[in-house]
Amino acid sequence: MSTSGSLVGRDLLSVADLSAGEVARVFETATRLKAEFRAHRRHVEPPLAGRTLAMLFQKPSLRTRVTFDAGMAQLGGNAIYLTNDTVLGARESVRDVARNLERFVDGIVARAGPHEVVVELAAQASIPVINGLTLREHPCQALADVFTIGEHLGDLAGVSVAFVGDGNNVYHSLALLGAALGMEIRLAHPAGYGPNASIVARAEALAAESGGRLVFGTDPHEIVHGAAIVYTDAWTSMGQEAEAEERRDAFAGYRVDDALMDAAGPDAMAMHCLPAHRGEEITSEVMDGPRSLIFDESENRLHVQKALLVELLGNVA
Repeated sequence: MSTSGSLVGRDLLSVADLSAGEVARVFETATRLKAEFRAHRRHVEPPLAGRTLAMLFQKPSLRTRVTFDAGMAQLGGNAIYLTNDTVLGARESVRDVARNLERFVDGIVARAGPHEVVVELAAQASIPVINGLTLREHPCQALADVFTIGEHLGDLAGVSVAFVGDGNNVYHSLALLGAALGMEIRLAHPAGYGPNASIVARAEALAAESGGRLVFGTDPHEIVHGAAIVYTDAWTSMGQEAEAEERRDAFAGYRVDDALMDAAGPDAMAMHCLPAHRGEEITSEVMDGPRSLIFDESENRLHVQKALLVELLGNVA
């Protein structure tokens, strides 16, 4: 997969914003930064010295917040974490927030509910805006996931990933990215919990160009059979707490346990974007066992997001 040109000044609202070559460029930068950081626990010549990132978070976070905050510090820059200080659309309009922040900082990471919030921020701000999670997509997660799969398996073309559970924002981004890179992205979900139709249409168009494939079904044992990766996520996401009991009933047969991993095959590995509800969508035996890539995947949020920051904010070594 050949790399593409500069990404400086670009937004990342969806993984579909990146071509396959641009993804390869981000992954090459992530590989370099990861190797350097693992060797020295620092970067000898921090590439973002003097740069500042605003982190505009309307949703709780562990991995996204810490990896962007720590990542900026490791790259020589600074991050400013904003929560209740800025209530988008209430205390101040999205447009006004964007027009203020573009004069103060070099980039914005936004973690919101409606996808339209990050779209408007990007439209109004002259600096790069990165989607740190919306109800529609989670592009940073998907990039870290696929980077991890590439580390584990090498060539991504034709790799099968079986997503077991909800057709949610994480699935959306994984489907779009995997389809663009020629992977087979499967989904096992209960009736009524499928993905967004427009996302599926876009992913299918990307798959037609790359040789990738989307597969759907309701039986998790059938969907995971022969898959290289078995992926799951929490059955109840932020904002769906009122549906928790109903969702537990609907997803009761979709738990990733040793039996489901066995159905996938002896070499299948488990992934989860976290946070996990142990014993619900995944068992501790799988999470902590030899067939888990979950904490490698979590670590790679740091390295891939640092690569995004370097590529989008400039000063590439």
